Amino acid sequence: MLDFKNISVHYGHQDVLANVSFRVNKGDRVGVVGPNGSGKSTLFKIVLGEIGTDTGELVIENSPRIGWTRQNPEPDSEGETLLEYALRGIPGLSEMEAEMAALEADLANPQKMHRYGELQAKFEHLGGYDIETRVKIALGGLGFTVEEFAKPFKSFSGGWRMRAELSRVLASKPDLLLLDEPSNYLDLPAVEWLQKFLKGYDGTLMLISHDRFLLRTLTSIIVEVDANTVTRYEGNLDYYLEEREVRYRHLVQAKENQDHHREQLQRFVDRFRAQATKAAQAQSRQKLIDKLDEERIVLPKRHIHSGCLRLAEPPPSGIEMFRCENLAFSYDGKRNVLDGITFKIDRGDKVALIGYNGLGKTTLMRIIAGTRQPTGGKAVLGHNVVPGYLSQEFAETIPPDVSVYRNAKNAWDAAGGGPEKNFRNQLGAFGFDENDIEKPAGVLSGGEKIRLAFLRLFLTAPNFLLLDEPTTHLDLDGRRMLQDVLKQYKGTILLVSHDIEFVRAVATSVIEITREGISQYPGGYDYYQQKKAEREAQRQQSVSKGAEKEKASPAPGQAVTSKELRKARAEARAKIAPKVKELKKRVETAEKKLEELQKDLDDTSAILFNPTPDTDFAEANRKVRTIQAEMDRWTAEWEEAATELEELTSQS
Repeated sequence: MLDFKNISVHYGHQDVLANVSFRVNKGDRVGVVGPNGSGKSTLFKIVLGEIGTDTGELVIENSPRIGWTRQNPEPDSEGETLLEYALRGIPGLSEMEAEMAALEADLANPQKMHRYGELQAKFEHLGGYDIETRVKIALGGLGFTVEEFAKPFKSFSGGWRMRAELSRVLASKPDLLLLDEPSNYLDLPAVEWLQKFLKGYDGTLMLISHDRFLLRTLTSIIVEVDANTVTRYEGNLDYYLEEREVRYRHLVQAKENQDHHREQLQRFVDRFRAQATKAAQAQSRQKLIDKLDEERIVLPKRHIHSGCLRLAEPPPSGIEMFRCENLAFSYDGKRNVLDGITFKIDRGDKVALIGYNGLGKTTLMRIIAGTRQPTGGKAVLGHNVVPGYLSQEFAETIPPDVSVYRNAKNAWDAAGGGPEKNFRNQLGAFGFDENDIEKPAGVLSGGEKIRLAFLRLFLTAPNFLLLDEPTTHLDLDGRRMLQDVLKQYKGTILLVSHDIEFVRAVATSVIEITREGISQYPGGYDYYQQKKAEREAQRQQSVSKGAEKEKASPAPGQAVTSKELRKARAEARAKIAPKVKELKKRVETAEKKLEELQKDLDDTSAILFNPTPDTDFAEANRKVRTIQAEMDRWTAEWEEAATELEELTSQS
């Protein structure tokens, strides 16, 4: 389907991709991974024609219909609703529907009839008849309520607009689906829904993601973009993680051999270039050096920038870290974002806060951190509890033009300061050496920024970490590094994250916020999932048992004989016999009517498919629509009567 042939892309003097060649076949499910800034999104831009290549070419076979999410979605008009926006997922579909409606007025014209048939076939192939259903399912799965479908699209925030954009792309059923970090704008329940939805997608998928849950469950091929090149791994995420280490060891060895060979050649050139008798040999070796420089082995960036992160022992505190009772909060004094929230967190707990966006997770974090005060109820920190809050916007709170050293020193001084030696030791503990500390924060990678954010956080010596989406700016290795560190951390953690693998590894308990209220689960993510499944099964069971509530039951301790039981059953059958007779008659009448209508439809369709010069196309089409409407009505009548009959006879 996609064939990348020796593609190179340069931004100014910077090489982004160099001589990249790989193929994506129809039906492949490809995970695209690599450090931030390595060129993953550049591949998508090439496919979409947004940028050209400096060398090489991309061959796209069979003109697939491509689905992708735009970065800044905007409505078509001021009043366009969320649902109307999402329904525009298939280009040209609404125009096709409008043309069909216009043609229906004059189907007696053979040319218009032929055009109508073409459009109808194409409209059906694109899923035009059920797109509204698919869109509503996608919108609901991604967290929108039914009431929000009619709201103006422009009234939604950027993150919710991206969800709407994603829903319309998913509902359009493209042949090739390009998704660039789709989970960045989602909460954890929406990520779960997205994973289930994409499991059933039968087209070709290319997924740029650092989310190990999505990569592990949705992709069977991994394409790594790093060090200006692309490597295709014929296996899933676990295969890739294992094989890339083997490949890296081989690269290191090959680079050492190459560097050693170059040093030998350079020593010869430096020693003999000035001697006339050796000048030709020196020149020959210089050519070899130039060739080696062109073919220099470059190690992957992920190993160069992996860094380290070591969290200090938390200061002592009381057993209870936080407690709230009937907590409420409102931004406008009219509508509560939080209402009636009661729970507590003890020392050593590592709690995942789960729920759809907009239900108050971040607000609750800010109340615990002390940056917001509740408007109702009680919120109390325990004895000697020092919260350390890492917000979603931590990258934006670090001044980009200020050096690593000064960013950290300002936090150190604000926390009370101390000897310079102790401060330098803290810098080293978070992976910053002499070569790093003078870098402006704006040039740091995602992993380096979060190390700097944690450094600034820990200079205040917290013992209760409040982490709001800490993995957003991290690649695969950065997420694993943070996950391993937090697992070993002996303090208390409350975290919000859409990364299921991260939550599964770190959290020892779960607090779920829903529109109905709050629930606590004293186990990790898998325990939470198990209890949710059990709760849903119980709900389904209670619904199915609801139909039996009307059945008579003997009084406690009263024995029922088989004769009495047979008599009771006979009486019950006699009681419902008139209704059963009526329903059977309705079913038979509907079935007979449907047979007659089907014959009429076949006869009328035959006229359309085998027209004569006297055929009245408009009249024939009107008759077809009338018959179809009648068939729909009688089908509904049959379904209603047959269902009621089945339920009634099953109870007798």
